[in-house]
Amino acid sequence: MSSIRLQRSRAVSTRAQRLCSTGLALPLAIALCVAPAAAQTSDAVHHGDAITVTGVRQAYRGDFALREIPQSIAEIDAETLQQNNILRLTDALDMNASVARQNTLGGLWDSFAIRGFAGDENLPSGYLVNGFNAGRGFGGQRDVAGIERVEVLKGPAAALIGRGEPGGTINLVTKQAEVGRSFGTATLQYGSYDRGRADADANLALTDGVSARLIGYYEEGDSFRDYVHQTRWGFLPSIGVALSDRTRLTYDFEWTRVEVPFDRGIVVLNGDFDTVPRSRFLGEPGDGDTVARATGHQLRLEHDLNDDWSLLVGVSHRDTLLTGFSSDAETVASRQMLYVDGHSLSRQRRSRRYDAEHSVLRAELAGQFETGALRHRILIGGDFDQFEYDNYFTRFRPPAVTSAPSNEAGYVIDIDNPVYGQYPLPDTAVITNRLDTQRSFGFYVQDQIELTDRLQIRIGGRYDNLRLETDNRLFAVLSKRSRSRFSPQAGIVYELNDPLTLYAAYGQGYRANVGTDAQGVIFDPETSESIEAGLKLTALGGKLTGTFALYQLTKDNVLASDANNPGFSVAIGKARSRGVELDLNGHLPGDVDVLLSYAYTDAEARSSVLDPNYSFQINPGDRLINIPRHSLNVQAAKHFTIAEREGQLGAGVQYVGKRSGETGTDFMLPSHTLVRLFGHVELINGLELFGTVTNLFDEHWYASSYASVWVQPGAPRTATIGLNARF
Repeated sequence: MSSIRLQRSRAVSTRAQRLCSTGLALPLAIALCVAPAAAQTSDAVHHGDAITVTGVRQAYRGDFALREIPQSIAEIDAETLQQNNILRLTDALDMNASVARQNTLGGLWDSFAIRGFAGDENLPSGYLVNGFNAGRGFGGQRDVAGIERVEVLKGPAAALIGRGEPGGTINLVTKQAEVGRSFGTATLQYGSYDRGRADADANLALTDGVSARLIGYYEEGDSFRDYVHQTRWGFLPSIGVALSDRTRLTYDFEWTRVEVPFDRGIVVLNGDFDTVPRSRFLGEPGDGDTVARATGHQLRLEHDLNDDWSLLVGVSHRDTLLTGFSSDAETVASRQMLYVDGHSLSRQRRSRRYDAEHSVLRAELAGQFETGALRHRILIGGDFDQFEYDNYFTRFRPPAVTSAPSNEAGYVIDIDNPVYGQYPLPDTAVITNRLDTQRSFGFYVQDQIELTDRLQIRIGGRYDNLRLETDNRLFAVLSKRSRSRFSPQAGIVYELNDPLTLYAAYGQGYRANVGTDAQGVIFDPETSESIEAGLKLTALGGKLTGTFALYQLTKDNVLASDANNPGFSVAIGKARSRGVELDLNGHLPGDVDVLLSYAYTDAEARSSVLDPNYSFQINPGDRLINIPRHSLNVQAAKHFTIAEREGQLGAGVQYVGKRSGETGTDFMLPSHTLVRLFGHVELINGLELFGTVTNLFDEHWYASSYASVWVQPGAPRTATIGLNARF
């Protein structure tokens, strides 16, 4: 791959510098890297008044402009994150309509579906960090501190990336230090429910070839939910070394912690979403906080062999732990007193210790050559992935209501007039004591061939070998399963004219289903097939970009939550998702930023499944849980100048259609429309006042659901005000 050199005057780069340093981070952070914000990894050196950026490179992507890639890719950049004062990955993903919220394990993990497919609903959704599989595990919901941008890589790319969902993959591009200069930001903010937060981001040029960046945050406060107080902090330093003009070494560290009560949300009785106030906590404060923590390392070495070829080698390791007690509504009707008298909620009590380690090693060679009149751009790579999940889970369950248990025996709480701590906390018994180990390695190759100035084709494929091992220590049963598969991909790109490009793509995918069903049987791997076609727009000199896409995805061996055995999954066989998407993002004349994302998603089961123990029925055509058919996110922001001080004012609207709220039932979550306002103004040089208001009209809305007694209400109107200092 030829290196890309960009020269910018300091005056031109002032705005980009401001965006790069808006990392909502604390003086806790030093990151060192050899990459500017515009690229995942790169070198930046000074030449007089100019900055030269070299070695721009994207993992799994090669040397391609977005319009050349036969795939829909949406980016949520640093400016969008800052404008909306977004603090969590979950909220960032709301900006793209193709992504739908899923069950968050009481607010303690990230879970989302892209184009209707979520993977195993009893595990957090995986994502990439700088192109590495690094998002699996139980470290709590990801904070956006340290994130430069969020890439939503949609479509049939599993043949290249591997082990992902066919609907798409999320890639987090982290903030990288810039060589040769020092800068930083510090932010203080205060919001509704006594929530306070401090962030800082400091980039330090230690030598001509070494930089360090310190990023950190601390947040504490209540929420709109009764008895739910949370504490979050993180330290995200990074160190980068320019070993030579062609070689860059980057090390990133992650250390985070979340402390918050486990909260399953509210109950909805007989379809009445006003059964209880949205603030009512139906757990037990005496359970204390559930704690999630993560410690991660990532080391990347990038070397340009010459102007046409480059090598990327890297390793990452992430250790996460989630532990704590909770009191949750019983989901099985025969054990639930609420369905008898309408106010007595029978509860389970649970303890969890989810300990996971995830290690990844990968290498990729990227380059180009010509054969006659044809230009080839090649990616050749391989990776090894090991994920170990130690699952220790205990539970108390109330007896069947036919036995007329006492309120204490049923661990009952009155939903109309809750009295906490009324009964001794029940003892729990071990339900799961299991170690799941997934080892996999894969090799991939991709060749994009330029046939003419306007026409390119892409061919490639990936070979995966998966080995699953489950050590059920509770029953002294060791189960193993191995599988391998080759997954092809193909694509075509045709440039109609300067602003418009047509593309089409086909791909197959292969992914292991980790864990077992309630009977201890290891699931077969999941296979998928994807087809997509669309139109890409690049206008106004690149200031306005967009993609219109049509797609259809099919999967075999799909898992869904087992509503009668929470914590377990059931295989529902086949599923299909098809839809239409439109994404637009850019800067319009008049100094107006715009963002529009719309998705129509038709995701449904394609097999008939009956659980023989509970008559848990799934029929072909049943909608997949938490997937709306229509989603829309649109916003506009106007830049202005008052008394020679810069400012911005903007507004956004999010619409989410009605969704299935429980697998295999007719329980539905209603649609909602949320309006938000945001703005900032420069008070003095280097000091900015900002504010946001979300859910402006205080709509009652519901983020996701697992069952009608586990419904997560969305936040009411929430305001935040803060100061951001740049230095």
